[in-house]
Amino acid sequence: MTVREIPLTVPGEPPLAGTLTLPDSPGPVPAVLLAPGSGPLDRDSDHRRARFGVTRDLAHALAAAGLASLRYDKRGVGGTPGDWRRAGFSDAADDLVRARDALAARPEVDGDRVVLAGHSEGALLAATAAARGVPCAGVVLLAGSATPGAELLLWQARRIGPTLPAPVRGLLRLLRVDLERKVAANHERIRATTTDVARIGGVRLNARWHREFLAHDPRADLARITVPVLAVTGGKDLQVPADDLDTIAATVRGPVEVLRVDDLTHTLRRQPGPASMRAYRAELRRPVDPAVLAAVVAWCRRVAVGPRVS
Repeated sequence: MTVREIPLTVPGEPPLAGTLTLPDSPGPVPAVLLAPGSGPLDRDSDHRRARFGVTRDLAHALAAAGLASLRYDKRGVGGTPGDWRRAGFSDAADDLVRARDALAARPEVDGDRVVLAGHSEGALLAATAAARGVPCAGVVLLAGSATPGAELLLWQARRIGPTLPAPVRGLLRLLRVDLERKVAANHERIRATTTDVARIGGVRLNARWHREFLAHDPRADLARITVPVLAVTGGKDLQVPADDLDTIAATVRGPVEVLRVDDLTHTLRRQPGPASMRAYRAELRRPVDPAVLAAVVAWCRRVAVGPRVS
């Protein structure tokens, strides 16, 4: 497979450093904008402590199928200046829209055939952009939630708590710590903040992002989407309820396809045995699940070669 990758800077404040990945075929070609998940992730969806590689693997799979893509470093990460702790959810949504515009303007790209795709928080951002009416041929939601932010974080606490190592669970019981109640109390502390960054429980948090995320209800955005949507979530995802696929299918106004992959985790890799975040390190030694990549690429090709976006 021959893949061409070109550095691309998305104009604006701050400028976003990214990579334009092109297929070995004459253009202009359809394209996919790839948005990573939450936290300080770079254009490949990599964190300094965990290399998720979701957007990188997608970019290369799309190029092999004749589609271009753009992926970018978030604020304060990689080649993009700024402080990721000071960026809000709304800032990230604005950045995605800027990146889409930069991708659509490239001469190698058919600007009328751009798909928005995101993983985790990136899926929420893609839905937000589509709900604003940003021109796009379709939207791909990978491990995307349809649950309000505050409810989602409490759901995560309920799901993740039992999977913690036995010594940690024992210590929590010894100290009589109710994990879900502790998370809810932290939410109240965060809501009371007014700064971009705050110290909660001794940890510096991106407080503005958390305030906006806690108040965010993805269903409002989903209800305004009229373009085709593909939603993929794993049955072993501990960060997004797989049952949210039903809500997505019932809420989006455009054509919807949903795919639930039973053994898939939030990393978009398969995991044998009981769902546990402790297995992430081993999972991340493997690429994104080939069946997921194939499903996303096939769907993007079908949508991107359809009628032009008006």
